[in-house]
Amino acid sequence: MSARTPTESAREIPEATVARLPVYLRALTTLAESGTATCSSQELAAAAGVTSAKLRKDLSHLGSYGTRGVGYDVAYLSYQIAREIGTTQDWPVVIVGIGNLGHALANYSGFRNRGFRVVALLDDDPRRHAERVAGVDVRPFKDLERIVRDNHVAIGVIATPALAAQDVADRMVAAGITSILNFASSVLTVPPGVDVRTVDLSLELQILGYHVQRKSQQDLATHPEPVA
Repeated sequence: MSARTPTESAREIPEATVARLPVYLRALTTLAESGTATCSSQELAAAAGVTSAKLRKDLSHLGSYGTRGVGYDVAYLSYQIAREIGTTQDWPVVIVGIGNLGHALANYSGFRNRGFRVVALLDDDPRRHAERVAGVDVRPFKDLERIVRDNHVAIGVIATPALAAQDVADRMVAAGITSILNFASSVLTVPPGVDVRTVDLSLELQILGYHVQRKSQQDLATHPEPVA
């Protein structure tokens, strides 16, 4: 197994590959927890739900970490992928909007387990300011700029109603946040150099609804109901 050269490290990785790297890391973590020390590309691909060809192509963007006839060292590959996607670092995160969704996100242990530390919870509602969620005090939204500056925050999470999301995003960008995870059902406009990932739960459910409806229609076409 060989490490990447500086030139390889600086090489741009396709977005589709970046999106699958956390899936591979999750699969490797599961394998490690089951006591697996090495795995083949076929085993890792099956655990991640992709083809072995796609897995090998994705990992080729990172470097050469497999050994012919042996496979991948699970712990070593886990570390390399974690390093590539930044989860070996401690990233401070701020969450804006502490309603039901904001509470759930603040209590989500997956952030802490993957290198993301929630340093502040912000809300415009004064009634929220007496709350403490997952050990973090809820503070006024007006404190955003100072919190970002004092904690060197680069990642912001928006869990507000859709109507407020763009204003929150504008304030985040102005404060120096360069990456935004948006749970509001709205399209955000941000300047170049700012990354936005939108998670629209209702949209995902609608997509699932389409597939359920399609399967039902196919079942009816294959097995039509008897005429009374």
